[in-house]
Amino acid sequence: MQTINVQINIDSPTGRRLLEEVKRHPKVAKVQYPLIDNEKTYSIEEVFSKVEEKLNNHYGTNYKLKY
Repeated sequence: MQTINVQINIDSPTGRRLLEEVKRHPKVAKVQYPLIDNEKTYSIEEVFSKVEEKLNNHYGTNYKLKY
């Protein structure tokens, strides 16, 4: 498969229409959105540990999630 990278200015109506058209063809086109500068990505372990902490605090338990 041959691929290309394209930048579309979605501030304009034409750019938004082009993006919507590309999204309609998921078998041949994939849209990747850039991360915001301050945005952090979390690993699965970090996410489950936070969920585990919140559940245990809320219900007053000491349950360990299996992941």
